[in-house]
Amino acid sequence: MIAEVLLVLAGHSSSLFPTDHTVHPAFAPLLHPGEEQCLESLAQIALRYRKVKHACNALARPSSRYLSALCATLNQILKEGYEVLVVETEAKVLQRDSSLVASGSFVPLSSLRAIFAEWDAPLASLETLVDELQTQERWPPGPLIDLLLTRSQTGIHRVSAIYTRLSEAVQRVWIAQLQALLIHGTLSPNDPLADKKYVLLEGAVPACISAQSRDSITYVGRAIGTVKSAKWEKQFPQDLAREHTKLLSTVLPHDQYAFDRVITDIRTAVSEWLWLNVLTYKDVNEAVESLANYFLLRNGEFALSLIREIERLKLSRLTARAVPSTMIREQDLHLALLRASLGTTAQQDPSLAHLHFRMPAGPIRPLLPSLAGAAAKDLSTSLSQPAEATSFDDLLLGTPLILTYSVTWPLDLFLHTSDLQTYAVLFSYVSALRKTHTRIHACWTALSNAQRARRKWTGLGEGGTAEDLEARKELLRCGWGVVREMNWFLDTLLGYVMTDVVDVEFRRMKALLLGRPAGGIGRQVTGSGGATEGINAVPPGISSRSVSSMPPSQSTASNLAASAAPPLDFTTLRSIHTTCLERLLTGSLLSNPALTNIIRMILEVCERFAAQVERWGGDVLPALLFEGSLAAGAQKVGEAVAERNATVGEIDETLQTLLDAFYEQLSLSTTLQPFAATADATKSALLHNTSMANTTGFHTFVRARRGRRLEGDEEVRRHVERLLLRLDFNGQFSHPRRKRRAGMRAAESEDILKQGGLA
Repeated sequence: MIAEVLLVLAGHSSSLFPTDHTVHPAFAPLLHPGEEQCLESLAQIALRYRKVKHACNALARPSSRYLSALCATLNQILKEGYEVLVVETEAKVLQRDSSLVASGSFVPLSSLRAIFAEWDAPLASLETLVDELQTQERWPPGPLIDLLLTRSQTGIHRVSAIYTRLSEAVQRVWIAQLQALLIHGTLSPNDPLADKKYVLLEGAVPACISAQSRDSITYVGRAIGTVKSAKWEKQFPQDLAREHTKLLSTVLPHDQYAFDRVITDIRTAVSEWLWLNVLTYKDVNEAVESLANYFLLRNGEFALSLIREIERLKLSRLTARAVPSTMIREQDLHLALLRASLGTTAQQDPSLAHLHFRMPAGPIRPLLPSLAGAAAKDLSTSLSQPAEATSFDDLLLGTPLILTYSVTWPLDLFLHTSDLQTYAVLFSYVSALRKTHTRIHACWTALSNAQRARRKWTGLGEGGTAEDLEARKELLRCGWGVVREMNWFLDTLLGYVMTDVVDVEFRRMKALLLGRPAGGIGRQVTGSGGATEGINAVPPGISSRSVSSMPPSQSTASNLAASAAPPLDFTTLRSIHTTCLERLLTGSLLSNPALTNIIRMILEVCERFAAQVERWGGDVLPALLFEGSLAAGAQKVGEAVAERNATVGEIDETLQTLLDAFYEQLSLSTTLQPFAATADATKSALLHNTSMANTTGFHTFVRARRGRRLEGDEEVRRHVERLLLRLDFNGQFSHPRRKRRAGMRAAESEDILKQGGLA
């Protein structure tokens, strides 16, 4: 019977156990209950062993190299452990070893059970493993490695060691695939890690690999594969490829920190080689110039032409009678881009072909600007609620409109999707400012023309009866004051953004890319403070050695001539560009949700006022012969004058509240101090919640200082301080003042006791 049991343990079938691990009913009465239990336990071990072996033979398909490696390793583990144990046990029985054979002739079943007890837990766990593997037709390497690593995290040492060995075998196969991708840029026809565009497939990467390493794998694989397929004149050097192969062979994905370090080193080396041989300084410079010209509106004539073309497109769709032609589509905006470039410096610019407008909401019918004003309580609610991210992409067309830039090889090695999204946000913001500024200028021109035409007939006055004269004068002065303050604010904000932020930061970045120290960039146009400051520091995290190491040209000859100086690598290049974008966002106030919320409300008020003036025919005063312009009957003031007076007065009060809120919030963002006790109590109460929720909005976006005397948020804070000086150049915000309409009405200029009826 002992020989029969050993054959069963070796994987053979037996009549003792006809179905599973249960002893045959005819043989059971001959056994002691303890012996029967030992036999069934041994049979269960043998049954699990046979099941695992058969599953390995079924799973070891040539179509999946990862399952084949797992099954081969599992067979090797069973052969080295379990099968050797069966042979050794049989040898002890035959040799009548005293440790197993009692009295030289008797083998207790309990001793056999004790010998094979160490395989109880491993075979039970392996049985559940093969059952789980057989539930799916295909196992990508990522989930398979994750499954094995998860099962290896157990307190049973033998089980943990088996699963660790299995996971390492599968990871080595995955590393071989990774070496083919990162070193040679090739993809396997079976179980590839990426698609033809070198985008990692779903399930191709285990979860233990960080997002940074995944991005680096995609970056390096696409770079090497594209250079190889393009048959570039210079291919990746073989000695560097052999070095990277050795580095990859020393790590496995489950050792996350070592794996991340190796992938980072490989990406850095590949980036430096690409910068010297593929993506040169000329390509980067052209891309940065075109992005700044079109997204940051540094090409001013094209920006104004584009705004006019979009306004003309909306007007043509509003006046069209045919239904299909009333819709605005993406192709219409693309045509507007081409028309806007005619007669400008962008007409011959090849970079214009990379620009496209995208409408996430789909085609729309244009709408006229809304003339409905927000109530005072709505304005108070908007300012008191915690501000969220504010979008400006719908102010140019009336629907979300995103400017995109198609990036091709090799620029996609330098410009990431997140960078283009940042440029799109900046374009939406700056173009909204420019468009509103243009409308207010047009409104100012219309008011001036109307005033000159009216003075031909009214002389020095505004015309009308004695009762209407003062009302018309007050309305005219208030309207001129509103448009003057709107024009002044937009002039100041737009001049600050374009001069103190965009121009300074762009020239600073260009100097760093050229290898010149940033201290050579002075502020050519100063703000109202009149001080000239040099920008004499390096962005955080950028060494001065890398900054000053850019050779004058990246041609082959110049590379040889400049071999003494280490080149500007991709890491430093992206760091310079990312830092510039961060400083642009922060300096233009887009990183502070409270300020962007107020700016959007100011722009909406300006748009509303300009639309109202257009509706009134380009003048705030109704014509003298207009119906309701003069008093009639029991009225003291004409109906049209009273109606327009109320509308302009409400816009004026809203604008004053928003300007005060903007200045107070802007001051708070730089000082991080609570409101002063001398501040206006009504304004402080209005802004208290918003300010407390966003006091760190300016500082949280700026990179922390690293190193000694490196710029952090100090230089960007100086940008904002220049804006504060521009806004408060005449002390308009820092000193209390009377409201405009309070000085025009006698009732509001009375003593406060008389107004309250106490005197």
